[in-house]
Amino acid sequence: MSAVTSIYETKIESIDGKPMALGEYKGKVLLIVNTASECGYTPQYKGLQALHERFSEKGLVVLGVPCNQFGGQEPGTEAEIKKFCELKYRTTFPMLKKLDVKGAGQHPLYKELLAQSSDQTDVKWNFEKFLVGRDGKVINRYRSKVEPESSELVQAIEKALQK
Repeated sequence: MSAVTSIYETKIESIDGKPMALGEYKGKVLLIVNTASECGYTPQYKGLQALHERFSEKGLVVLGVPCNQFGGQEPGTEAEIKKFCELKYRTTFPMLKKLDVKGAGQHPLYKELLAQSSDQTDVKWNFEKFLVGRDGKVINRYRSKVEPESSELVQAIEKALQK
């Protein structure tokens, strides 16, 4: 895969297998989260959906990125993942097909997110979050234990939405 100079140039596929480009979110604030259905952090889907409902009209896009690289905690197919998220957590925010977020098969999206992050170490576990500003640049990275509705993350989202 060729080098990406902006996350907006990254080619991705939706959880339904349809081609997408992050360019369609240009000018939006993105919260990109690697997810898993069988993880201790899986209940964070509820908070991610709450953020989506609270801030989407103001320009926030929560983007779920299923990943099976941490303890095999996302073993299902895309159809199974989508059904699980919609039935158990009533998610309506966009989800991508499963991606590798680290290692030899690391998707270009995550290469770019890490390159722009002040902490460029590999993603450590499920539900790490990257907050990306309207300009397509990483504002901050949040580890798994930072809850979606924590004051730290909500305040950062509100600040990013004001720009």
